[in-house]
Amino acid sequence: MNEISKPMSNLAAIDAAHHLHPFSDMGKLNAAGTRIIERAEGVFIYDSTGKKYLDAFAGLWCVNIGYGRREIADVVQRQMNELPYYNAFFGTTTPPATLLAQKIASRAGPKMNHVFFTNSGSEATDTWFRMARVYWKALGHPTKTRVIARRNGYHGSTVAGASLGGMKWMHEQGDLPIEGVAHIGQPYWYAEGGDLSPAEFGLKAARELEAKIDELGEENVAAFVAEPIQGAGGVIVPPETYWPEIARICKARNILLVSDEVICGFGRLGSWFGYQHFGVEPDLAPVAKGLSSGYLPIGGVIVSDRVAEVMLSELGDFNHGFTYSGHPVCAAAALENLRIIEEEGLVERVRDDIGPYFSEGWKSLTDHELVGEAVNIGLMGGLQITADKATRRRFAKPDDIGTAVRNHCLANGLVMRATGDRMLASPALTISRSEVDEIIETLRKGLDHLRDTREHFQ
Repeated sequence: MNEISKPMSNLAAIDAAHHLHPFSDMGKLNAAGTRIIERAEGVFIYDSTGKKYLDAFAGLWCVNIGYGRREIADVVQRQMNELPYYNAFFGTTTPPATLLAQKIASRAGPKMNHVFFTNSGSEATDTWFRMARVYWKALGHPTKTRVIARRNGYHGSTVAGASLGGMKWMHEQGDLPIEGVAHIGQPYWYAEGGDLSPAEFGLKAARELEAKIDELGEENVAAFVAEPIQGAGGVIVPPETYWPEIARICKARNILLVSDEVICGFGRLGSWFGYQHFGVEPDLAPVAKGLSSGYLPIGGVIVSDRVAEVMLSELGDFNHGFTYSGHPVCAAAALENLRIIEEEGLVERVRDDIGPYFSEGWKSLTDHELVGEAVNIGLMGGLQITADKATRRRFAKPDDIGTAVRNHCLANGLVMRATGDRMLASPALTISRSEVDEIIETLRKGLDHLRDTREHFQ
């Protein structure tokens, strides 16, 4: 019997004694006790007590094809038996890594033909950050090193990733951001748009980029990075005027455009990549999560021909990489995941079928007295809780508000996420209509619970 298969009635105590969890107050977590997830199937997970939950968050935005796909397990086993590991250093490759790069490029667009593999989205952020700087240095512009990102954006939790992410509570730990990173505002119309229409505010938010470039000096700016839709920041869907203006500014001011596709990539928006949905062409695009549907850790950076040509002809060695870059077993899992997405038509399903159905149900929640807006693209939704619809006034303690609704949903078998006073959903692309109905029904009950107890949050 292996260690995992042994009976472990005291697993929570072992966890408290030895396991440090990400993004957690370990004192509070150990006092409350961890929830132990033992198995999963489709869109459902099951804890050690046997309780069943509909996972409306697909793990961490990532289990695009749902849980329990035997096809991936079989491919992984075969690859483990054939070649469990080899690296991509010293002029070598493996069949899965090479074929995966080709497959990604075939879906990324005509000018996005190269991929550098990493193990996560955070590592992908560190990779393009360095790549952007060496690109400009190779072209004879060594001062173009600054990178502009957005407040309330998220790009991982490594030193570079957390610096680029515009979240103050992350910057407070570790003396961040590092030198060379600047931030502009976010296109969050509901909270920050004031009296402007969404279209007007979208232009205003985008033009903060131009003002920041002027402040820093165009000769000093290497790149601008943003998520097509802010994920951890609250599923902030930008006004339709935003991305075209961002793309115009980057082109006019000669800086690289980086589209962070870690969440939006591989079908979540009803397109292969978020930049395709918004009609822009980036220079670099970090990916992860849906690349393997979370079955094994793998990420990467899709590199445009513009950048790749310089790396191939001007740079020489790019002194960057990881022991597990293009790991053959992880790459094989990702290849099978992409095969499933293609053969089952999941991107098209999100665009034409389940995405519109989810949207209809999600937006039906705007009739609730505590919902200010319910926005989505594809299977990615953000719902704003408000104390007053007419004025867009928010509750005094937004974190308490979102947590109360999230916890009520969890107690009733629904896994969601709360960012402050916004409820977030990103279910598997395979979710059924009846399962979407279950999400909407349970979330509505959570909002009703908040309505009935709102005096505690005024």
